[in-house]
Amino acid sequence: MGVVSPLVVNESAEPAPESPIAKRLLLGDPLASSDADDHLLRKRMALPIFASDALSSVAYAPQELLMILLIGGTSFLAFSPWIATAVVVLLIVVVLSYRQLIKAYPSGGGDYEVARTNLGEIPAVVVASALLVDYILTVAVSVASGVDNIISAVPGLNPWRVELAVGFVVLIVLVNLRGVREASRAFALPTYVFIGSVAVMIVVGIVRWILGDPPVASSAQYEVQAESLTQAAVILLILRAFSSGCSALTGVEAVSNGVPAFRRPKVANAQKTLTAMGIVAILLFSGLTVIALVSGVHYAENPCHLIGFDCANQPQPSLMAQVAAATFGAGSVPFFVIQAATACVLLLAANTAFNGFPLLGAVLARDGYAPKALNTRGDRLVFSNGMLILGVAAILVLVVSQANLTTLIQLYIIGVFVSFSLGQIGMVRHWRRELRALKSLPGEARRQRSARLHRREIVSGLVINSIGAGLTAAVFLIVTVTKFTHGAWLVFLAIPVLSLLMIGVSRYYRDVEHEIALDDRTRFGATGDVAIVLVGRLQKPVVKAIDYALAARHDTTVGLHVAVTKESANAVQKDWEEHRMQVPLVILESPYRTYGGPVTAFIEQYRALHGPAVVTVYLPQYIVGHWWESLLHNRRARRMANQLMLVHGVTITLVPWLLDSSELVYGRRSRPLPGQERAGHAYTPSPGPLTIVPSAASEAPRAGGTASGGRSASASGGRTSGGRSMSGGGTRETAPERRD
Repeated sequence: MGVVSPLVVNESAEPAPESPIAKRLLLGDPLASSDADDHLLRKRMALPIFASDALSSVAYAPQELLMILLIGGTSFLAFSPWIATAVVVLLIVVVLSYRQLIKAYPSGGGDYEVARTNLGEIPAVVVASALLVDYILTVAVSVASGVDNIISAVPGLNPWRVELAVGFVVLIVLVNLRGVREASRAFALPTYVFIGSVAVMIVVGIVRWILGDPPVASSAQYEVQAESLTQAAVILLILRAFSSGCSALTGVEAVSNGVPAFRRPKVANAQKTLTAMGIVAILLFSGLTVIALVSGVHYAENPCHLIGFDCANQPQPSLMAQVAAATFGAGSVPFFVIQAATACVLLLAANTAFNGFPLLGAVLARDGYAPKALNTRGDRLVFSNGMLILGVAAILVLVVSQANLTTLIQLYIIGVFVSFSLGQIGMVRHWRRELRALKSLPGEARRQRSARLHRREIVSGLVINSIGAGLTAAVFLIVTVTKFTHGAWLVFLAIPVLSLLMIGVSRYYRDVEHEIALDDRTRFGATGDVAIVLVGRLQKPVVKAIDYALAARHDTTVGLHVAVTKESANAVQKDWEEHRMQVPLVILESPYRTYGGPVTAFIEQYRALHGPAVVTVYLPQYIVGHWWESLLHNRRARRMANQLMLVHGVTITLVPWLLDSSELVYGRRSRPLPGQERAGHAYTPSPGPLTIVPSAASEAPRAGGTASGGRSASASGGRTSGGRSMSGGGTRETAPERRD
């Protein structure tokens, strides 16, 4: 076999494809692959994209923490500072741990890649499943919380809670499908407004407290109907409050999954973004918890447990709304600014998942654990298939849960702590392996300054990730015990099911690769080459298919008509003789009105008589412009193609005939048949018999053939277009042939 020189195509010479106008209006014009670097994120734009989930968690994490404690009564609020401190310590450890992970594994796989490299396949797919489930719940919880804050400001919207949630998910999907750069621009301002407005509110509230005029929440006047608890129940209640407060940690892992989206230097920029996110989240979480306690916020799991509150006629205001009203006054401009910013950032927190889920899906598809379509970029250089799947899944969760935040929060953070724990354990194994590799170096090499610095980095990373592994594993156990009976069992059911599906997909791809791998034992070869043109009635599309078959110069070309009635057989035979078609016609009777079976039987009989010939079946097919036209045609060509693709050694070529209505799609009128131009015959639209005329180059019959080599037909209305060739087990697209 000779050496074939590669063909280099200049991408810039290719014009941008024209997409439908509706798609252009919603998503914008397609982007070339060479534009990918221009859409990488700066740090200030990456923060609202990847940190909005973690930052928005401070809007509901203090609320969930205080809500659980109030089950035992207002006296239990005394535990809240200690629980909040434990959450802050855990957040610091996790941020430091993920800085190490970003440096060691910057490819974007995050906890999944760490687990796959250091722990094996099963832990890796468990981590991936947990993250995918968590991303879906992130969208659902964030949107539900955002809608909750909107309803707190405008209670009249409460009956439209589910519709609002679904509408916001659709809007976020559309914004993200426009591309990462456009999404960062759209989401940057609300995120920074949220950070600034909440920071101002915290500062004002603390200053008022110091000056002796603390803000007072509207719910401070309500007593809480407490439940009687045993000593064991008290401990479980405190642990449950801690696990709910740990929802402030959600979204921390998103930065490690999104490292490829950063501008260079990617690792340094991702680490700085993660650090900034951690600092802001800690300050906002701590400040909101302090102000909520100072102002006496009482937020009950069951609003009717607030003695004196009209739970039947009004929704319970969120913690953020109560703190803002107490600090600035209900109905004031700052109150509505904070509510609007909080609602926006909670809704935009879903955007973190719309970046993490598609990126993780692409990594899984690359490794063979997810469908390959998830690794395909759309027109705007984003993994649009993953975004659409995430959007549909989140909408289903919101509809089933009726966008109830209290219900959804019970399912939350299970997945993220599964990935936290396994990811940190994997990092511990990573650093121990690095330490063993360093110790295996010769003594002189270990004493060099670079080796000593590297050892210091390894030891510090090992210590940080060991602490992170221990704490996250402990929190995972706490979260499991305290949330399992409150709905978290659904997550524990979803993760194994998704893991099994991933392993099944991986095994399928492995088996297919083994089946189609090239080896020196397989031999391909056939004797004979026959073309079969399926004929319904003798019309222009059939003549065009015959012309294509003759142009391909097969050894034998025949027309084949499957007759379900004697009348149709007689009509086709009469037309065939009247128009003097020089290609022989074979008529097959089909008493049971089927088409695929008789054609398959004919092919088998032909091969029995003439040997293992390669068979090409030409199928004329209408191309229409209106959607409703497809309902008026029986689409038999497609059904026949699907049946014949299962026959070994058969190639199917779909020969399109563009009806005049297809001008809506292609913007072209009918053209002469292709054979006229190739044979040098002028285009004459006048009616008359269709004749296959032999060309000068093919007056002598071909070996084994039954028709002359003529390739022209005097007919009008045909539009030249490329064929679509399909053979058993595969598809080959031929480029459209255009003549203007």
